[in-house]
Amino acid sequence: MTKQVQQLDRVIIRFAGDSGDGMQLAGDRFTQETATFGNDLSTLPNFPAEIRAPAGTLPGVSSFQLHFADHDILTPGDAPDVLVAMNPAALKANLDDVPRGADIIANTDEFTKRNLSKVGYLANPLEDGSLDAYQVHAIPITSVTVKALENFDITRKDAERAKNMFSLGLLSWLYNRPVEGTMKFLEFKFGSKPEILAANKAAFQAGWNYGETTEAFSVQYEVKPAELQPGTYRNITGNSALAYGLVAASRRSGLPLFLGSYPITPASDILHELSKLKRFGVRTMQAEDEISGVGAALGASFGGGLGVTSTSGPGMCLKAETIGLAVSVELPLIVCDIQRAGPSTGMPTKTEQADLLMALFGRNGESPVAVLAPATPADCFDTAIEAVRIAVKYRTPVIILSDGYLANGSEPWRIPNVHGLARLRDEFSFAKEAAADGQEFRPFQRDPKTLARPWAIPGIPRLEHRIGGIEKADVSGTISYDPDNHDRMVRLRQAKIDGIAADIPPLEVDDPDKDARVLVLGWGSTYGSIGAAVRRVRLSGGSVAQAHLRHLSPFPANLGEVLRAYDKVLVPEINLGQLALLLRGRFLVDVVSYNRVRGLPFRASELATVIQDVIANV
Repeated sequence: MTKQVQQLDRVIIRFAGDSGDGMQLAGDRFTQETATFGNDLSTLPNFPAEIRAPAGTLPGVSSFQLHFADHDILTPGDAPDVLVAMNPAALKANLDDVPRGADIIANTDEFTKRNLSKVGYLANPLEDGSLDAYQVHAIPITSVTVKALENFDITRKDAERAKNMFSLGLLSWLYNRPVEGTMKFLEFKFGSKPEILAANKAAFQAGWNYGETTEAFSVQYEVKPAELQPGTYRNITGNSALAYGLVAASRRSGLPLFLGSYPITPASDILHELSKLKRFGVRTMQAEDEISGVGAALGASFGGGLGVTSTSGPGMCLKAETIGLAVSVELPLIVCDIQRAGPSTGMPTKTEQADLLMALFGRNGESPVAVLAPATPADCFDTAIEAVRIAVKYRTPVIILSDGYLANGSEPWRIPNVHGLARLRDEFSFAKEAAADGQEFRPFQRDPKTLARPWAIPGIPRLEHRIGGIEKADVSGTISYDPDNHDRMVRLRQAKIDGIAADIPPLEVDDPDKDARVLVLGWGSTYGSIGAAVRRVRLSGGSVAQAHLRHLSPFPANLGEVLRAYDKVLVPEINLGQLALLLRGRFLVDVVSYNRVRGLPFRASELATVIQDVIANV
């Protein structure tokens, strides 16, 4: 039957069901095809921490939200236009986010009395009129899928598992998505199981055909490709971008990359991704614990390599002593902290920005390090390269503060020309010159510009020196307990980090009208939500400036000047005000702190309201 095609400029879809319903896979495949089509997009996977969460319960709901558009977008969206609910739990867990008038596609087969009672429904919401404000499409997804696969030599359980492919096929038809990539994916995933492969393809096609023939959907939708800069694009998650950035920095610096890591959510994908890249000289070690992971990474740096370790908040606690050792011996070390909700185990699959103070101060003694935070999944690539540049140039640990939202979220990434990336300088020349002049090697004689000490690789004649965590004498590197020497070394290590401020770009402020009295300042993954909120305020006639910090230690040299240029500075954070605390103490500026710690990113609508309130009270 011929159906009307309606043009839309953007759509937000949320797939939701049990952890075993394949919602993450369906969402990921829809995302990949959307990226291939050329839309701009942003995603928000949301899933339980338990490997086998209780089926049919609210804690067991897994969801995947995708926002795609024909123009530049910044967030996964505040509220879904379409909710695919595979069972009553998925409906109840997500209904509060769904605006009135939105579409709900519900799998009626799972709305049994038993499943309804599990989540506290006294009556079936698909039948009692409670969803009259929504466009409800009640479809027996499970039974239709099983019926479509009845001629395949597979079990009923395997047939039921293919219901996510039916849903994917239906949504792909509804929004005119390409299908070739999904077919190739299924061939790769199930190539060794021909019957399962054929069944999943058939389930996908059944979903597509259902949309094409049913009267439940009288309209198809089309979202045209976005206008992007010319280039080659791919969809990328933050963890993948971080891994690729580390490899690119390794190649441009000539330093072999070594990752010592213990698996931990949500950082494990960095280990998974780098373990696939041995052809680029990457070596990975899955350590027995967090301490050995960082110890091996620091050992790699001592040996002249690019030592990297990845973790999340609980692992940072365990790595603290070795990071302090790296500060003391002044060797480069990259620490990727993919933040999650805490404290302790907390909510491992939920996002948070609460590790900033720990990254800056979470070690004994005066232990300064450089700290950077990427703003988007794609920005993780550039942030990794910048972290390596600082680490090797200044011989210091650098902590990268990503988080679960960036790590698992995705967006289109314009693949750079690797040969166009900056070539990092030869960091061993200083030590080689010291060995060549025939004089006694001085392991703590510093470069007058960077205050970095020589990076001496073990085994090179005349570069023998003492190493370890006990304080060293300035220049000579011998063990020293002299009070004045300790004071000097502490101040030198801090001055080295402070000096990085002269080697990073000034903070840029987006203030198109040049007359804003309010500045919204963010860091890390709040970039998209703040940017989308600022757009809303400006469209409504408000005047507001925006700036975003990548470098958190040291701060950009002009930060104080920027803060003092505005009557009010609003700092939204997914913590209880950690950056705000630092800004008040350092610059004596009474910033307005706005904080939420729900395990989720800010909604743009929420921040827009907060910004408007601050503007109204200036």
